[in-house]
Amino acid sequence: MRQSLFGDVAASLVVFLVALPLCTGVALASGVPVELGIITGIVGGLVTGMLPGSSLQVSGPAAGMTVLVFEAVTQHGVGVLTPVVLGAGLIQIGLGLLRLGRFFQAISLSVVQGMLTGIGLLLVFGQVYPLAGHPPVTDIEESVIGLPGLAYAVAHKPDALAAVGIGVLTIVAVALWPRLPAPVRAVPGSLVAVIAATMVATALDLLVPRVRIGTITEALRLSDMSTLALWLDPEVLGLTLTFALIASAESLFSAAAVDRMHDGPRTRFNAELVAQGAGNSVCGLLGALPLTAVIVRSAANVQAGARTKLSRVLHGVWLLAFVALLPGVLELVPVAALAGVLLYSGWKLANPSAMAQLWRRDRRELVVMLGTAAAVLTTDLLIGVLFGLLAATVKCAWEVSHLVVAVTRSGDISRVRLAGNATFLRLPRITAELEALPRDVDVELDLRELRHIDHACQEAIGSWVSQRRGAGGVVQLFPPTAGPALPQLAGQPA
Repeated sequence: MRQSLFGDVAASLVVFLVALPLCTGVALASGVPVELGIITGIVGGLVTGMLPGSSLQVSGPAAGMTVLVFEAVTQHGVGVLTPVVLGAGLIQIGLGLLRLGRFFQAISLSVVQGMLTGIGLLLVFGQVYPLAGHPPVTDIEESVIGLPGLAYAVAHKPDALAAVGIGVLTIVAVALWPRLPAPVRAVPGSLVAVIAATMVATALDLLVPRVRIGTITEALRLSDMSTLALWLDPEVLGLTLTFALIASAESLFSAAAVDRMHDGPRTRFNAELVAQGAGNSVCGLLGALPLTAVIVRSAANVQAGARTKLSRVLHGVWLLAFVALLPGVLELVPVAALAGVLLYSGWKLANPSAMAQLWRRDRRELVVMLGTAAAVLTTDLLIGVLFGLLAATVKCAWEVSHLVVAVTRSGDISRVRLAGNATFLRLPRITAELEALPRDVDVELDLRELRHIDHACQEAIGSWVSQRRGAGGVVQLFPPTAGPALPQLAGQPA
């Protein structure tokens, strides 16, 4: 018992150190005050962390939601977070109570990877600008077009060049940290990178943008409930649904991944969905950022030796204590350092190695992944995911309908063998092969290797057999040996 308690307390400190720079960086990338990101981290620990579902999964503001939040805040103002996040939380609670949590597992991994790749690339291109001391940009076209101008500004402005240097230092530190010995890696690399960048910027007295944070008492207030009238706006309703679906999917995908990291109790997906919804409902009432389960913090929690939910609850306590007692420390941190952490996170989300693996294993899956990522980049997150689901469904239907049609000729007999799945998608090929058979030969039609034949193919083959025999032709039929009885075929005389 004492060993478990010590492990949970130690793990909570590690998760707190991982969460602090991420909460701050996600808030900046989302275009909202820093304290709103920290409040979401606190709620993720003290509210979601207390509820049943997943014992070791840690929730808070996620890099994957920054693009959605930034666009919503840019168009409607920070006040839109109240109706959107509150509404998303209520939808999540409803989905959990209806026991629909498991359905989020019924999604192609290539679609998930495509979604994360799209989000990661948006994050990379968007955070290049804060890295150089400029406001973030999430529109991919605007970001790409503006890169030459950004490069010119960096080359001709010493302050911008200094900010880039701080950002690059942070990225290098985060990227190299996993290569160090295990005892050193016990300290989170993102925290070390931000501290190092802050020390360099302070020691050299660099004129780079720093984090600005208000007091926690000002931020912790109930939002103006009049903003709930925005639910009457169809666009805001669409945003609410998008937030709910994306946050739910990201949380439950994370839960499945975390379950593979430990041998403790498995996630109860419906309960976890309710817990995520409760957390988002509270975040909405406070006007804070949406929360999801975050794989980076969750993995850190498991690897640090956590055994129960106490670790994730305590991480929320440490966040609250830090911003209540030491808020001025954050104001020493360069914005470019946090941009560097998020830019590296975006690159990890994009995961180029996953593309290489799919290229070797299943190139059709790679097409679905790249199509999803392209749709996310060129439209928005929800449309991109829906496009990916459609592409994955079409791919699955095409593969499920795989059919071998082999035609061989031996003297005056043509043998036609069908193997696999005969569906309407393959009907044009079946009819073409049958119609191409010469009129003056006998036909052996072998369907015994069919695993499935749908009604359309059944009717078409039965009609062809009847017409061929009616014209005086000889057709010897071997009906399928598997599946349901096929009266249209089995009833035909040989």
